[in-house]
Amino acid sequence: MNKFLLTLSQQDAASAVDFDEIFLWNRSAPDSFTGTLAPHLDSFGPVDSKNVDFVRIALGVLAADRSTRRRARGSSWNARDISLTVQVSNPVIWASVEPELAKLVAFLTGDRWSFVFAQAAENDSSPLPISDATYTRTVLTSGGADSAAGALISARSFAGRGEHALVSHFSSTAISPVQKALVGAIQKFAPTTRQVHHQVHLNRRSTRADGSRFKDEPSTRSRSLLFLAIGLAVAERTKSPLWIPENGFASLNPPLGPDRRGSLSTHTTHPKFLYDLQQILETIGAHGLIENPFQHMTKGEMFTRVTEELGTTAASDYLSATNSCSHTDARYSGAPPGSSCGVCFGCLVRRASFASSGIKDQTIYLSNDPSKRFQTFVDKKSIVEPMRDFAMRGIRPRDVMAMSLPVGYTAGQALDLCQRGTNELREFLK
Repeated sequence: MNKFLLTLSQQDAASAVDFDEIFLWNRSAPDSFTGTLAPHLDSFGPVDSKNVDFVRIALGVLAADRSTRRRARGSSWNARDISLTVQVSNPVIWASVEPELAKLVAFLTGDRWSFVFAQAAENDSSPLPISDATYTRTVLTSGGADSAAGALISARSFAGRGEHALVSHFSSTAISPVQKALVGAIQKFAPTTRQVHHQVHLNRRSTRADGSRFKDEPSTRSRSLLFLAIGLAVAERTKSPLWIPENGFASLNPPLGPDRRGSLSTHTTHPKFLYDLQQILETIGAHGLIENPFQHMTKGEMFTRVTEELGTTAASDYLSATNSCSHTDARYSGAPPGSSCGVCFGCLVRRASFASSGIKDQTIYLSNDPSKRFQTFVDKKSIVEPMRDFAMRGIRPRDVMAMSLPVGYTAGQALDLCQRGTNELREFLK
């Protein structure tokens, strides 16, 4: 069992015992995290304490996930036992949903989780004097193509009659300018829509306060949970729905094969995960109104929807400026920050979507570099052959029957969507 503590108190961190790792979040010198967000989310204005707590829980999950090494990869990846203690405003409320929360996070990471909730000290600071929020929709805007499509369609749906909030989170600084440029482009294409942009940097440090290095697990399947929690905290200000734009095929995340499970998968936008999370948050009275407007669309169909809004040329410029690559470590091979490998799951689905929608893909992929300077990196990251095998095999009814689907999502809907998604891949990879 790996035992972790997330505390807001330096004194509690110093006196805590029987933990494998202690994470301190209080914006002091020994803080375990880098970034712009304080543990009471004061920069957002007054946020319900239960949504503040959810951000702390999500940050603790990500830190624990990143700090617990797996013993193997691929089909031999191991399920870990992780116990996380988090200081929250109301431990009793969170303890009442601990079994459901542990099951939810286990579904997300493939591990065995348990949670303990401890009392956090009262906030002795005041929220920033922010004017009343008036946005009626909140949209996660990561810098990827799916969120770019969602944010654009959201903005243009208001047509001067409303306001939405865009929420971005980054750990790698390479994605920050992509997010800012995306927000600027949306404003150009929807000039009469008012929008607020919250860009948040928050990440676990690589070293502890004493200078020693944290353990580092690269799979981090929980990384988007923090993004979602931050988005809900912003949405709570106006009780607005949180849009999590993601193509439904990727959200269902059918495994490519027996050797492509576990740490290689993510379920953060899976319809069952979102449904179960919303049930937990509603049970404790937190804001948890979550919507994925594209849950029944493929990525190619989303790209076609952007074309209907902007036209083919503008859609090409807009979508090509996003980043869908699963790997942020290309810079260690000498590639420019924010480069796209071209051969990971995210890149291959993206390339197939450009092709199926008839939009010119102007993205520069390392796999297409004529000098072959990055060939070693590309070969290491490539899943082209497993993706081709998956696409040629196709999705079968028994594959869908093995999926976990929420109430109201039929196996027939899932099968039809997955078949359309694999058709896009097959046409591109054949």
